[in-house]
Amino acid sequence: METSITVDRYLARIGIHAWPPVDLDGLTTLQRAHLTAVPFENLDVHARTGVRTDTGWSLPKIVDRERGGWCFENNGAFGWLLGELGFTVDYVGAYVLLDPADTDHMSHLTLIVHLDKRYLVDVGFGDSFIEPVPIDGTPIDDGNERYAVINDDPWLRLKELTENVIDVEPSGRPLYQFQPTSRSLTEFDEESDRLQAGSMFTEKPFATRLLDGGPDRVTLLQDRLKFRRAGEWTESPVIEDHWENTYRRWFTQSD
Repeated sequence: METSITVDRYLARIGIHAWPPVDLDGLTTLQRAHLTAVPFENLDVHARTGVRTDTGWSLPKIVDRERGGWCFENNGAFGWLLGELGFTVDYVGAYVLLDPADTDHMSHLTLIVHLDKRYLVDVGFGDSFIEPVPIDGTPIDDGNERYAVINDDPWLRLKELTENVIDVEPSGRPLYQFQPTSRSLTEFDEESDRLQAGSMFTEKPFATRLLDGGPDRVTLLQDRLKFRRAGEWTESPVIEDHWENTYRRWFTQSD
């Protein structure tokens, strides 16, 4: 679908006022800025108002309405932005490993960006890595956790590491696995519809984003507001009558 959204307007939405260079520094700046300004949230899915995967839907929602969304929206729109800026980017389907009952579904949209090497980039996976991860086993430390993409042929597997050194069998929590196959956004329509029909995304409302580029974070759940600062979490209760005001305060304006 066509859209009237421009690159400059999208960049302004995420707090960037000049086109960044098409290199790793520029990509890192863009990812952190997007994760700060655009929340990962499920409000439309939870309300069952219907969302789509195409950029004709996601771009106006993120730029004009100043909202966020789930992976199909956030990564779909961000992939468009990266392409318009001159990055070579692929939409890639991933299988989430956090829920053993759901590993048979390609339920996550993520991004591969091609620079000096391939990098995994994601602005639609909640509280996860916040800068590009090389797809060659090299770990990154984003100030909160360490991540690496491990080759477990035929899969590439994103892991949150628990060891300081990667060995033959690096220990850590597997988050999702994927193959580097470029896909169109329409290939995610079936999964988007399935998850909207009934899943963890329809059960309770939530929103989360970085604070000031990270790694600090704010997360709003159904009944509480959580902050991570300097690696420590604090939380306070939120009653139902105050939920929308709390959302507007923390997720519709910058820090």
